[in-house]
Amino acid sequence: MNENKINRRDVCKTLLAFGGLTLGGLSAKGQTTAPTPTSPSLDTNLQDPKIADAVKRGATMEEIAKLRDPIARSPQEALRALKTGNARFFSGQARRPELSAAERRAQILGQTPFAVILACSDSRVPTEIVFDQSLGSLFITRVAGNVVEMGTTGSIEYAVEHLKTYLVVVLGHEGCGAIKAALLPAEERARETPSIQALLNSIVPSVSKIPKIRDEKAKLREAVVANVRQQVANIKKEPAIQRAIASNKINVVGAFYEITSGAVDFFETDEELRVAQNAYDSCNWREHLA
Repeated sequence: MNENKINRRDVCKTLLAFGGLTLGGLSAKGQTTAPTPTSPSLDTNLQDPKIADAVKRGATMEEIAKLRDPIARSPQEALRALKTGNARFFSGQARRPELSAAERRAQILGQTPFAVILACSDSRVPTEIVFDQSLGSLFITRVAGNVVEMGTTGSIEYAVEHLKTYLVVVLGHEGCGAIKAALLPAEERARETPSIQALLNSIVPSVSKIPKIRDEKAKLREAVVANVRQQVANIKKEPAIQRAIASNKINVVGAFYEITSGAVDFFETDEELRVAQNAYDSCNWREHLA
C-alpha cells in the first residue's frame, strides 16, 4: 500500500516537473501555482549550426532561407529521401524533423518541396509522418482513393511546373475504405450520395480486372495496388508530365503504405507499374507482391 503511494507520488512529481510546477506549490492550502515559462536557449531550437550562427548575428529571412541545403536535387535523390525517411519511421527511429522558429518564418518567402504525393484522405495515413519529413518538404494532394481528377491533376502539375519537384508518388494504403466500397456491387454503390458515387465510379475501372481472391485482406491489397498503377498511368498521360519525364526532370512512381507495419512498398519499374488488361494478366505479374 505504502509502496503504491510512493510510486504514484513519484509519477506526479515527474509530470509536474514537466509542467514547471512543484508538489509544494500545489499543496499550499489548495492554491495552485502557475507554471513558470522557460525559454530554451537559442541553440537547442536550431538543428543546423549554420542557421544558428546566422540567427545569432541577426541574419534576414532571405539569408536564412538560402542557408538550408536542399534535401534532393534529382528524382533519384528524392526517392531515396522518401525511402530513408520511411525506414526511420517504421523502425521507430523517426526524427520528427522540426524547423527552428527562424527557418519556419523564412518559409513565407517560398516553398521548395522535393516531391509531390497524391495520397488518400484516410486519417491513418499522415504523409509527412510516414516519410519522416518536415515542413515544406512535401507537396501533398489528398482525396479518398488517391484518384486522378481535375483538381489533383492541377495540383500535381503546379508542383512540377512551378515548384520544381523531382518526384510524383501515388500512395495507396492498406485497408482503404474507398477501394473497398468500389469493389461492392453496383446496386450497393447506388445507395451512396451522387458525389460519393462519382468518386467510386472513378475507381471501379481500376479494380475491375483483379483476379478472384478468397482472402479479403489479400483481395483488398491487390485492388489498392491495381488502383495505384492505374492512377500512375493516368498521370503519365498528361502532356505537362510527359514533357517533364522526357527531360528527366521528374519520375512518377507508385507506393503502398502498410498501416500495420508502417512500411511503404514502392513500385518503380515499368513492369511493376504495368496496368493489367484482364484478371489472368494480373495474376501473371503479381510475383513481386509476395
